[in-house]
Amino acid sequence: MLRYLLRRLALTIPTFIALMALTFVAIRLVPGDPVEVRVGERGISPERLAQFRHELGLDQPLWKQFLDYAGQLLQGDFGTSLATSQPVLTEFLALFPATLELSLAAMLFAALIGLPAGTIAAARRGTIFDQTLMGLSVTGYSMPIFWWGLLLIMFVGERWGLTPVSGRIDLIQYYFEPVTGFMTIDAWLSGQPGAVKDALHHLLLPAIVLGTVPLAVVARMTRSAMLEVLGEDYVRTARAKGLPAWRVVGLHALRNALIPVVTVIGLQVGALMAGAVLTETIFSWPGIGKWLIESIARRDYPALQGGVMLVSTIVIGVNLAVDLTYGLINPRIRHG
Repeated sequence: MLRYLLRRLALTIPTFIALMALTFVAIRLVPGDPVEVRVGERGISPERLAQFRHELGLDQPLWKQFLDYAGQLLQGDFGTSLATSQPVLTEFLALFPATLELSLAAMLFAALIGLPAGTIAAARRGTIFDQTLMGLSVTGYSMPIFWWGLLLIMFVGERWGLTPVSGRIDLIQYYFEPVTGFMTIDAWLSGQPGAVKDALHHLLLPAIVLGTVPLAVVARMTRSAMLEVLGEDYVRTARAKGLPAWRVVGLHALRNALIPVVTVIGLQVGALMAGAVLTETIFSWPGIGKWLIESIARRDYPALQGGVMLVSTIVIGVNLAVDLTYGLINPRIRHG
């Protein structure tokens, strides 16, 4: 297991180098000068503008800027934001709990509905339930996030008035100092009546929008894995022994079918991070996605580069953790 872990960690090094280079080049292809964006439209002399560029190291050749940035990363320094003059890592850690809370809620929504739906569809293969589920899965997977979010805002939030459409909590009615960064937990710790309910109301629509695509993927993968497992000899043996159908499907079949499903759930972390960019922008959710969009608009090179690298580290770490959990789900699997 240790040798497998070290081998996987070694394989992540080229991935990090490629991500670092792609992010470094891509942000500089966006039109606009970060110094001019920072100083705004105020009149400033060319000499002063050149001084700003020199202080930020933007007057150096690109290869020199890249090597300097790589050297900073090796020292654990993700740079300082050009817009706020705050360390990028500090800003990331302050905003990440909001994105993590939204992502966990979205994945919980996807798993709680997708796993049972896929299992029942496999057990009732060819029925109207199975056909309806597959149709809804294709629809959910191909639905644009921004369109789905605006649709829910228009009807659920504005026309029917069932949920809020922006923010994490009503700051006028509820105010408390953050403790964990998770609004639902902090609302509970505050002890204010109605705070947890209000936080959940704000979380509902963004979680549904962000979790729709993972829901479709989980449901379809669960159905496919279950159909394969239900044809195995040990499942037929369990049925021949007279075990109840729920025990055969829910205990014997589902446990072995979870291996590819867990893989998909782990891979969906990257999709959740990508989807959070649009979801957080639509719902004004103060997380990493919204912060990265604002960094692009401000040409904030250090914030965007550092944010992408930190998100990539999390995604790669989750994928590695998923690989290591295979042996826990199915003892027959061992990593040499």
